[in-house]
Amino acid sequence: MSRITLFLFSLLFTFSAVAQDLKLKDKLPLDPKIKIGTLKNGIKYYIRENRKPENRAEIRLAVNVGSVLEDDDQLGLAHFVEHMAFNGTKNFAKHEIIDYLETIGMRFGPDINAYTSFDETVYMLQVPTDDDKIVDKGFQILEEWAHNIAFEEEEIDKERGVVIEEWRLGRGANARMRDEQFPVLFHDSRYADRLPIGKKDIIENASYETVRRFYSDWYRPDLMAVVAVGDFDQAEIESLIDKYFSNIKPVENPRERKFYAVPNHAETLFAPATDAEATGSNITVYFKQDVEDESTVRAYRQSLVESLYDNILNNRLSELLQQPEPPFLSGFSGQGRFIRTKEFYVLGAAVQEGNLETGLEAVLTEAWRVKQHGFTQSELDREKSEMLRGMERAFKERDKTESDGYAAEYIRNFLQNESLPGIEVENEIYQKFIPGIKLAEINRLADEWITDGNRVVSISAPEKDGLELPSEAAINTIFKKVDAMKLDAYEDDVPDVPLVQNPPQTGKVIREKKISELGLTEWRLSNGIKVVLKPTDFKNDEILFTSYSPGGHSLVKDSDFVSAIASTAIIRQGGVGSFDRIALQKKLAGKLVRVSPFIGQLDEGISGSATPQDIQTAFELIYLYFTAPRKDNTAFLSFQNRVNSYIESQHASPEAAYGDTLQVTLSNNHFRTRPWSKDVLAEMDLEKCFNVYQNRFADASDFTFLFVGNFETAEMKPLVEQYLGGLPDKDRKETWRDVGIEKPEGIVSKEVEKGVEQKSQVTMVFHGDFVWNRKNRHHLSSMVAAFNIKLREILREDLGGTYGVRIRPSSSRYPNSEYSISISFGCDPERVDELRDTVMNEISNLKIRGLTEEYLNK
Repeated sequence: MSRITLFLFSLLFTFSAVAQDLKLKDKLPLDPKIKIGTLKNGIKYYIRENRKPENRAEIRLAVNVGSVLEDDDQLGLAHFVEHMAFNGTKNFAKHEIIDYLETIGMRFGPDINAYTSFDETVYMLQVPTDDDKIVDKGFQILEEWAHNIAFEEEEIDKERGVVIEEWRLGRGANARMRDEQFPVLFHDSRYADRLPIGKKDIIENASYETVRRFYSDWYRPDLMAVVAVGDFDQAEIESLIDKYFSNIKPVENPRERKFYAVPNHAETLFAPATDAEATGSNITVYFKQDVEDESTVRAYRQSLVESLYDNILNNRLSELLQQPEPPFLSGFSGQGRFIRTKEFYVLGAAVQEGNLETGLEAVLTEAWRVKQHGFTQSELDREKSEMLRGMERAFKERDKTESDGYAAEYIRNFLQNESLPGIEVENEIYQKFIPGIKLAEINRLADEWITDGNRVVSISAPEKDGLELPSEAAINTIFKKVDAMKLDAYEDDVPDVPLVQNPPQTGKVIREKKISELGLTEWRLSNGIKVVLKPTDFKNDEILFTSYSPGGHSLVKDSDFVSAIASTAIIRQGGVGSFDRIALQKKLAGKLVRVSPFIGQLDEGISGSATPQDIQTAFELIYLYFTAPRKDNTAFLSFQNRVNSYIESQHASPEAAYGDTLQVTLSNNHFRTRPWSKDVLAEMDLEKCFNVYQNRFADASDFTFLFVGNFETAEMKPLVEQYLGGLPDKDRKETWRDVGIEKPEGIVSKEVEKGVEQKSQVTMVFHGDFVWNRKNRHHLSSMVAAFNIKLREILREDLGGTYGVRIRPSSSRYPNSEYSISISFGCDPERVDELRDTVMNEISNLKIRGLTEEYLNK
């Protein structure tokens, strides 16, 4: 939620060519690689050439209107109009747009999509650019959406069902509590009753003319922008934009596009809500703030100050989670904007049931500690280092940035007037101003942000006997209590010792093999480890790695299974070597490195990433996770308490009950697939966790490590020989064990009746033996992809029965060679049988007649 967003840019010339002596009072310059213009009718456009991904372009139509502009009889129709764009236009009948785009390889969802929010509607396409006709057609489609949506009455009526299913999909405890809280959070403003999804009765019953009225009122040139970023020629794209959008006529006497304020209030407002299906307890304090101008260098620098504040406070809140009985499950501090006319500073916590007051007091106490004593210089120095390294990496990757990131940024410029300085300027600001930011600047934000006025306290919790929400008086008492506390200053302790205090004895590469056609080098080390390396230039500042060894938790006894699956989480919570988790995080400040051990069903390993600059640190951590894991009882108790809280809250959720039933049914009620419960949690034991972990990583001789990224193989060799070659070798020659988890035979049908909403979820799973090879896996995924298109057309477009249908294929080689296909969709409970039978009929047709060439081509 931090206000500062780090934008990545492609670089076409060197930084030194654009470096400038920026002053705080200066307006942020415009990145010269962006072409911005305005057509005579008022449509604004943004164009940028960018080569990632190759032969692709991201094109957008942004409309500066959303649900907040709806009339009282139109609640939900801004979003409905967005849906209708895909159901026929002047020059594309009914679903011809989707049909055409799918024939050129675009997918509905990932490549063809749109969204509607309170304040805007945005249409998004990714089109191939290696065919000029396709690019031309893409801009024609955007133009059709801008002023030629057909709104055929038959299509409107069919789409009502789809939108209602999207509404239904979003219903549940969180939505019901949100409906109670938003009117308080957006007190006395139009946002309080203009949720984009709208009202079900209006979606069902709005007249055709009422739907069309929103489109004719608000879809007009002065409220539109076209964005194009991709692998193309800028001049050609500008010509296409002129061709398709310059002839759209401005609207005479247009309605005023108002911007609706959220009024200030002196008193604290309270928004409590409970629900019988709620799966957690949360308390959040919102401090409303006016929207600030972000167009100057001074404003950008201030956003860096604010990011430093939030990051350091969040680090302190995270440290509290290491207590045996932490006061909350998570705590957070952040600043941001999720409506156009107001910003919010937020302090909050997710807590165990009954701990709302404890969690609030803990979060407020840390915020008030900052008020009284501020942060420490060492905390600030670490966080500055983190931010500078983050920008350093972004700057190094500037020519690898993908087009969709730019497109989203240009849309924000159009809608919110966000500045577009370019990464060269952003890097200059970071380097010039971050080192000079003083503690006093950051510390004073606590007083500026945490105020008595414009404050809203939002509370969400399960509704159950014996669980009472804190009263307004109790919350106010906590504020007064914390305000009166005399708190100790925070002490920042970091062990001043090397990460690896006793470097391992170096091993040797005893055999090397080159696979030139794949660009691979394979080494066998003296301790038996196999290492595969592939240098790449996909990223400039990244090395990825993973490893595996056969065995996993299949080799542990059933009585140790729960401890086995929790073991790597416990170790990650506990730290390594001389460093507990908190100390380790501080030690790694300013380093871009991630290392994480895992134990799966059939194997164990360590995976992660690092920059070339930090790859030695990654090797040191790999070595420590093998040889020096920490058995930390405090971290174990903290983890156990948080898991217990999750278990307590999940039983109320219909979705959790459904998922648990699916899990145990598909595994034939196998012991190792039991859903989490307090009885299952009681089997988790620290000693067993630690013993399982040590056993799985006691012998490195059968491990294979794979490294991919920007490195020189010769430079990796001494690190590999020392830190991997120095790992223990017991030559155990293990393999995994089949623990006997088998899917049920025949037809098994289960129904779960739970929940208060009129909504159903249907999952159909098919499985069987499979000849596991590359060709068969390709055929399986291709068949499913084609069939998914057909089912979407029938269930969603023709029948209006679901918002979306999802088909997921999977295949496994071990422990058994088998396939599985899952078909799932949500719908009205009254239509379950109809839609399920429709799916089964289509499966029969697929088996008898196959799919047509049309679906195969798509």
